[in-house]
Amino acid sequence: MELERTPLLTDLYELTMLQTYYEHGMEQQAVFEFFLRRSQHRPYFVTAGLDQALQWLEGLRFTDEELAWLEDSGLFSRAFVERLAGFRFTGEVRAMPEGSICYPEEPVLQVIAPLPEAQLVESRLMNIVHFQTLIATKAARCIEAADGRMVVDFGLRRAHGGEAGLWAARACYIAGFAATATTLAGPLYGIPVTGTMAHSFILAHDDEATAFERFARSHPDNVILLIDTFDVPEGARKVVALAERLRETGIAVQGVRIDSGDLAANAREVRRILDDGGLHETKVLVSGGLDEGRIAEIVTTGAPVDGFGVGSKVDTSADEPFLDSAYKLHHLAGQARAKHSEGKTDLPGIKQVYRRCDGDGFFQEDVIGLADEACEGEALLETVMRHGERVDAPEHTGVEAARRRAREERARLPAGCGPLDEAHPAPVALSAGLQALVART
Repeated sequence: MELERTPLLTDLYELTMLQTYYEHGMEQQAVFEFFLRRSQHRPYFVTAGLDQALQWLEGLRFTDEELAWLEDSGLFSRAFVERLAGFRFTGEVRAMPEGSICYPEEPVLQVIAPLPEAQLVESRLMNIVHFQTLIATKAARCIEAADGRMVVDFGLRRAHGGEAGLWAARACYIAGFAATATTLAGPLYGIPVTGTMAHSFILAHDDEATAFERFARSHPDNVILLIDTFDVPEGARKVVALAERLRETGIAVQGVRIDSGDLAANAREVRRILDDGGLHETKVLVSGGLDEGRIAEIVTTGAPVDGFGVGSKVDTSADEPFLDSAYKLHHLAGQARAKHSEGKTDLPGIKQVYRRCDGDGFFQEDVIGLADEACEGEALLETVMRHGERVDAPEHTGVEAARRRAREERARLPAGCGPLDEAHPAPVALSAGLQALVART
């Protein structure tokens, strides 16, 4: 079974509900909406993962092997398993394009399909879109903290599995990271890949200087040297001495990386040594346990750091490892539906999000309204799939388009609404029509 496409990668209750729906002829048109509830630490979210979600929906079907397992499991009827042989997703999807900024309670993605189809896809859609949105939002905070300095993803080895590491690289790039060390993200997504060396490379040599020179001559266009294996200032001095020899063969030392210690203090000392040695163009990069908080601290000190490598704390969103997301039935067979349990009330009906801006183009307020209600502002949910097939708009799809959108939308946030600002009420209102529907239901 192929992990990335099998419909069995789901919660069992999706399949048990599906059998019951079929047995009772419950195949009316349904509308489910995916949205995010309020976060204590994230004033807004950056959407990501839509591309993978749509790919999965297009290829959704059960193989003979999967059908055989379902029948052998004893959990389902033969008639149900036989019906699954022809299962396809035939519905419509509306969504905010990847890289969009959204706020709590706003529908990010809508699935409009016969009830069994819309129900079955719940778990995997949430798995895909929630995770990448989680990481893209965390990465946007790092970009804000870096204040124009380069940020690179180093997080694969401590990500929660290979798929998570790969998707994290993609989400980080959408949010604004310059590159990733995850090699497969290059051929799959067209993301720039980069890398230097590990401490083990230095330790595999009898002396640090030899390790530096061998690496430089093997990779003359990527001479970024890790200088903190032993003594940071001494490592920097060895780089200066090596640079003089390399210069004779046309090789330049492009950067040095510091991965431990007091990163700000070490960066100052290394910058002084490099400048005294004439290496004014050699960049100082730092890594090691970084997140937006540590990056902001380093930037605030004025340390001469040109870029940051971030890993574990971003690829796992360590401070907030999940978002309170939901995929709820909000319309069925022409009637609005909504959950009303204590503390988790939903907004009923088929909705649209309208964004209003001020005279300078900065975001002012979002209005969640009914899809058929006339509201002022730009409608954010777009049709991205019809009849189970993607609707491609080249200017709106792809990683580069998502990256550009995230950059442009962050620039349109009003002052005091950045990702590192204190949490404040989201600028979101409900339309008159939606308020009336809420009151009725």
